[in-house]
Amino acid sequence: MPRVDADLKLDFKDVLLRPKRSSLRSRAEVDLTRTFFFRNSKQTYTGIPVIVSNMDTVGTFEMAQVMAKYTMFTAIHKHYSLEQWKLFASDHPECIEHIAVSSGSGLADFEKLINIIEAIPLVKYICLDVANGYSEHFVEFVKAVHVRFPKHTIMAGNVVTGEMVEELLLSGADIIKVGIGPGSVCTTRIKTGVGYPQLSAVIECADSAHGLQGHIISDGGCSCPGDVAKAFGAGADFVMLGGMFAGHDQSAGDIVEKNGKKVKLFYGMSSDTAMKKHAGGVADYRASEGKTVEVPYKGDVENTIRDILGGLRSACTYVGAAKLKELSRRATFIRVQTHHTREMKSIFTSQVAKHLSEI
Repeated sequence: MPRVDADLKLDFKDVLLRPKRSSLRSRAEVDLTRTFFFRNSKQTYTGIPVIVSNMDTVGTFEMAQVMAKYTMFTAIHKHYSLEQWKLFASDHPECIEHIAVSSGSGLADFEKLINIIEAIPLVKYICLDVANGYSEHFVEFVKAVHVRFPKHTIMAGNVVTGEMVEELLLSGADIIKVGIGPGSVCTTRIKTGVGYPQLSAVIECADSAHGLQGHIISDGGCSCPGDVAKAFGAGADFVMLGGMFAGHDQSAGDIVEKNGKKVKLFYGMSSDTAMKKHAGGVADYRASEGKTVEVPYKGDVENTIRDILGGLRSACTYVGAAKLKELSRRATFIRVQTHHTREMKSIFTSQVAKHLSEI
C-alpha cells in the first residue's frame, strides 16, 4: 500500500532566519572560513565552503581561478579532456587544492577519472555525481573509487534522506551531495514527481551525516545570498551553487544579445541541450529532466562572490554568529506564508547589474 509521510517538509522559500541579540559590531568581524577533517580520506580542508557546481556552464577552469583567490571551491565538470587538465594544472598549481575532478558512474568515466588523478596527483577531491544516488550500482561504484583512491576525499550524490547519506558515508564517501529537484534548471520534480523540499532535506541529512562524522553539501535551490545563509543555518557544511554563478565572464558559452540585452545560456545537465552536446541526444528510454534558460550577462564573477559573501556575513551578524561554524547553532527559522523568492532574486540580479554599471 502507498504510504504518505504527513510530516511537514519545508523549502528555503518557506522560512526566514529570526534575528537575535549579538555582540558583533560589524559584519567584518565574521569569519567565514571552515576547517573540516574527513572521516574516510583522513584529509583536512580549510576554506570558505561555497562550491561552484560541476555543470559544464559554470564548473569551468576559468571559474576555478577566481574562486581559489577567495579560498572557495569549484567542482570541475567532467567534459574536459586529460590534456586540458594537464595544461590547467601546469599553469595554475595554486588552484589544485580548491578543485574536484568530477565523474559519472560508468566504466569510461572511471577510466578517465583514474587517468586524470594519476596524471595530476595533487588533485585530492573527487566528485561522483549522478542524478539518482539511490541505485545499488552507484553505491558499489563509490566503494570501488574509495578502494582505488583511499586518501582522496570523495563527494557523492545526490540523495535527500538520512539512511542513504549513512550508506554512502559507510561506503567510502566523505561529503554527501543533498538535493533532488531543487535546482533552477532542474525539472525532475515536474517530469517524475520525485523530490524533497531542500531545507528539510538539509536538516535531516546533516543530522545523519554528523552522527557519523561525515559532511554534506546542500546542492541546489539557492537563488539569492539569503538562501545560501539558510542552507548553512540548516546544517550544511558546504553549499553548491549553479544558477547563481551562471552568466558570468568565467561561465562557459557565448554572450548573445536578445532584445537589446546581453544574455548567456544556462542549462541542466539532464536537459536536451546537455545531452545533445555530450551524448548525441536524449536516449529513447528516458526523458529530459532539465531545461535551458537565458540568464542576464553579469560580467566578472567577483561581483557576485562579494555579494554572496557579504550577505552571508550579514546573516551571521543578525543571529550573533562570529564564525560561519556557529551559524547553525544560532539559527532559528520562522515559517512564513508568503516569501517572494523571485522578487529577491530580481533584487540580487539588479545589484550585480549595478556593480557592472559602476565599472
